[in-house]
Amino acid sequence: MGITDKIVEIEQQIAKTQVNKATEHHLGLIKAKLARLKKDAETVGKKGSGSGKGFEVRKSGNATVVFIGYPSVGKSTMLNALTGAESKTAAYAFTTLTCIPGMMPYKGADIQLLDLPGIIAGAKEGKGRGKEVLAVARNADLILIILDVFTAQQRDKIIEELHGIGIRVDQEFPNIHIHQNDKGGINIIYGVKQTHLKEDTIRGILNEYGIFNANINFRQDATADQLIDVLIGNRKYVPSLTVINKVDLVKPDFFKTLHYSFIPISAGSGYNIDKLKEGIYQKLNLIHVYTKRKGEKVDDKALMMRNGSTVGDVCDELHRDMRKLFKYAQIWGKSAKFPGQKVGIDHLMQDDDVVQIFKR
Repeated sequence: MGITDKIVEIEQQIAKTQVNKATEHHLGLIKAKLARLKKDAETVGKKGSGSGKGFEVRKSGNATVVFIGYPSVGKSTMLNALTGAESKTAAYAFTTLTCIPGMMPYKGADIQLLDLPGIIAGAKEGKGRGKEVLAVARNADLILIILDVFTAQQRDKIIEELHGIGIRVDQEFPNIHIHQNDKGGINIIYGVKQTHLKEDTIRGILNEYGIFNANINFRQDATADQLIDVLIGNRKYVPSLTVINKVDLVKPDFFKTLHYSFIPISAGSGYNIDKLKEGIYQKLNLIHVYTKRKGEKVDDKALMMRNGSTVGDVCDELHRDMRKLFKYAQIWGKSAKFPGQKVGIDHLMQDDDVVQIFKR
């Protein structure tokens, strides 16, 4: 039996198994085996792949936003409304057959938008070039889940497709730390009370990945899926923003049936496009950082950095060798205890900070 057959067999077994306390251990172990087999299959696929064209797009700008949605929900029209890019549009499915980039300037930031072909059910298995489409989303800073009033109930299915290729939407990386040892067996340390995982399940999942000696520290109440994600190590955690297009076709009562947050728009008429731009900007969590040279005025143009960036990240943005030459920096603004505070390379920047970097 090949890897693909084994994957199908386990997926069928999981689908038939009821989720309850009695089956948690069994499900945890077979999920671990399934994830390992899928990773093995991906490795084999990469080695045997040909030179077929994908959707390779060079990242540019301060952040990259990927459009994910079903065919004909209006992604291309929305790209045009946000950027003015000439993306072909038509009232039938699969108009977009390649990845079409556009740039949205907003509040000093250049935000790259990528319009991808619409995904279909089974995209994670490769249907409709689905794997290529979803793979682009792995490198995004934000996923825009685009629905229309006809597909508004299908949001969970899109998230399921993303989950199937290792993208965790709106989730934090599990706070689980594993340190492998040469001997000593499995030592489980609980920083918080565990209600989802029993010790025999933890040990069984670790053994599936050939780990028999390790210290594992749980700093959150984790599920089997979260432990497996840490062991696999190639999961991507990406924030999302949901958009519902063509809202001019329905009455306001329509939205009372939806149980998730979204921005309603009409890309064709331009309704709420400005609100969408602001929503994208806020979700990307960008900050302005200004630089200055000794004895000179502060530069007018800000660097756009991600919230949580350090002085070292600013060095990387300015020049590839700046970090190596770094001596110290001076800071003015919200992150400084006093104007001109002398700081090191790990100092966290805040919005509208001014930084002056001194080299060795």
